[in-house]
Amino acid sequence: MDAIDTAQLLVVTFIIGITAEAITAALAAGRQRMDLFGVLALAALTALGGGTIRDILLDSYPLRWVAEPRYLIIVVVAALVTVALSFLMHYFRRLFLLADAVGLATFSVIGTQVALDLGHGFVIACVAAVVNGVSGGVLRDLISDRVPLVFSRELYASISVLATITYVGLLELGLSENWVIVITLIVAFTVRVIAMYRGWHLPVFDYRGAEQPVDPRLSMSYQYMRRGLRAARRRTHFDITRYRLLDRNRGGQPPEEQSWGPDGETGPR
Repeated sequence: MDAIDTAQLLVVTFIIGITAEAITAALAAGRQRMDLFGVLALAALTALGGGTIRDILLDSYPLRWVAEPRYLIIVVVAALVTVALSFLMHYFRRLFLLADAVGLATFSVIGTQVALDLGHGFVIACVAAVVNGVSGGVLRDLISDRVPLVFSRELYASISVLATITYVGLLELGLSENWVIVITLIVAFTVRVIAMYRGWHLPVFDYRGAEQPVDPRLSMSYQYMRRGLRAARRRTHFDITRYRLLDRNRGGQPPEEQSWGPDGETGPR
């Protein structure tokens, strides 16, 4: 396996990843009823935004899609095809998820490579991998007015960190870079797919302090429940008191048994 084969592998997987990101972004734009320019802009921002932010943070110029405009063309074409064939897209949901996993693995490897090639260490390589891998999806979700999935329930950014750890660790073991790239891609892709199907996610932090407002609907329900309990308690106390008074007036004697007479009247038996 030579360097040319590995470079071609990264290019192919990169194209798969940006295509999947462009399709999901176009569908998200359709849910928000954006016009065609909004669809194309959101697709480009999602597919190429992670690499753009990575290069800006690491001061690496020119930007990849500026140096190679073909990637921007691929994103635009993917978004237009999505708009034209949107009625078929729900049939390929699992395929999109797999393509997104391929893209995440590739983005993470490329981010790690760029940071290491620029002379940065392990920590900055992790940051570059995470930024490259998740920033596009974060921008898509923010513009679509929803909480980014990567911040709530998806095991996504952790995959980028795992990719960097695998990449750097294999390099430290003395493996050639070609094998390091292939193994890292396989590990990141496999873990991402397993996490999707098993529902793996990081622990969720749920804090509700005294200063945090409570949902008014929950507050009203709680108040209604308290009022109902108080009313039931008052009725129970009233009934117990009434029965005690009746029993005291009768001198503690049990009530006389009643029987029906032949003419339908009641009387003591």
